[in-house]
Amino acid sequence: MIADSPISVRKVFYVLTILYLGMLAAVAPIYLEILWTLVIGAPLILLGLRDVFQKSQTVPRNFPIIGHLRYLLEEIRPELYQYFVESDTGGRPFNRLERSLVYQRAKNARDTVPFGTQQDVYEVGYEWVNHSLKPAHLDQTDLRVAVGGPDCKQPYSASLLNVSAMSYGSLSANAVLALNSGAKMGNFAHNTGEGGISKFHHQGGGDLIWQIGTGYFACRNNDGSFSAEKFAEKASQDQVKMIEIKLSQGAKPGHGGILPAAKLTKEIAEIRGVPMGQDVNSPPGHSAFSTPLELIEFVQLLREKSGGKPVGFKLCVGKRREFLAICKAMHETGIKPDFITVDGGEGGTGAAPLEFTNNIGSPLSEGLIFVHNALTGFDLRKDIRVISSGKVMSGFGIVKRLALGADLCNSARAMMMALGCIQALKCNTNRCPVGVATTDRTLMYGLDPSDKKVRVYNLHKNLEKSVCEIIGAMGLKDTDNLRPWHLMRRVSSTEIKHYGEIYEYLEPASLLQSDMPKSYARAVASAQSSSFDSVRH
Repeated sequence: MIADSPISVRKVFYVLTILYLGMLAAVAPIYLEILWTLVIGAPLILLGLRDVFQKSQTVPRNFPIIGHLRYLLEEIRPELYQYFVESDTGGRPFNRLERSLVYQRAKNARDTVPFGTQQDVYEVGYEWVNHSLKPAHLDQTDLRVAVGGPDCKQPYSASLLNVSAMSYGSLSANAVLALNSGAKMGNFAHNTGEGGISKFHHQGGGDLIWQIGTGYFACRNNDGSFSAEKFAEKASQDQVKMIEIKLSQGAKPGHGGILPAAKLTKEIAEIRGVPMGQDVNSPPGHSAFSTPLELIEFVQLLREKSGGKPVGFKLCVGKRREFLAICKAMHETGIKPDFITVDGGEGGTGAAPLEFTNNIGSPLSEGLIFVHNALTGFDLRKDIRVISSGKVMSGFGIVKRLALGADLCNSARAMMMALGCIQALKCNTNRCPVGVATTDRTLMYGLDPSDKKVRVYNLHKNLEKSVCEIIGAMGLKDTDNLRPWHLMRRVSSTEIKHYGEIYEYLEPASLLQSDMPKSYARAVASAQSSSFDSVRH
């Protein structure tokens, strides 16, 4: 665990406490009135000392005494919040009900709610699943998903829920250690993000999904190009269970990763193989390949160099014909990734320009359905697992994504909240007050991995438990039985549809037929496996 730096709020507090006690000792015999100051001040001193040495609450640990103001405001929030700020269901990116659910489940606290739903069930967009009068029982041990296609020699039995991609550097050392240690406890996987594998990943001992981004961090030559030799060396590590090529991410599709210079330490620079003192901006695109066929060949190369481990890629869906071009390349060569991770354009943990977060890339539902349809239409779906990445906070959120076409899910921000994230929205400033998204040693000190790893484990366990209860209430015996028509959505105040009616779902091999669905015909015709450019007629 990272110790705190020579100058910190805590050390200032220690010095002031010693001076205060010394002053009292000097003047108390002369001025009896000073003892009243002791009566008032002593409890504050004791509270401050308690704050410094406790490990369960990060804000008071980093900001003794004054940190309790946050919790005091939380206590009187029902009055202040209701009349002056926003409702429990109106916050963004995550409302108070969603955040509270994560905190409660991470702490193994009571997560039930009283007095009925606060949602308007007659509002357009309200979603639900229908229960059965013949409920079933699911066990959490049944929620494993095998990842590995025909060419995979080391398939991986993945958890239904895993930690989504967040790099060391974007997250603190203590945060990475807590996430990976929690993954080890719960037997689920931790995606490294594109920042490479650190000693804190190794120290935690949890299963890793090693992400390779456009900067090829930890497997790059001096000129920034991909190094097959360095990749093979690290991919052979037993802790690495899967390899993910990042084509794009929901927070900033088509932009490339951003690590501000303020968050770059000497250790992070060495891991990534980059110089100190400047922002680390990943290129927007890959240099190891430039066509759909070359991408598929790169997948094959990484699978060979890793000894046959599952290899896939992650993307936020953009131009439909480009993904269809990849499908054509798979169909023509017979080379397929073992999995595809679909990220939503609504954004994630990564720092990003506002326009990219708000207005670029397909939202998760549309992207997920399209990828599922494209793979099905080219008769590829049976060999490729689809992973949904984006805004999973509840058991219903997981069930929804499985019904739309995913096989398993990744979560980033919920896992950050399990670590103590309070949605301060300072991830890109290096001033995260709870030590999650910062490399500032004085701030990350407050995040104790030995405490927070248990909360990560608890959140995972309780979310999977919720999935089992929901699926069982629906009368289903397996997550594989979920279909789009199980998910209901209100489309008007008087009309209800299931997702099978709202969105078109394709039949296997339907895009290989001459009479393919008209909604896909133009995009399929303009897609070519030899280039991401459109076919010119």
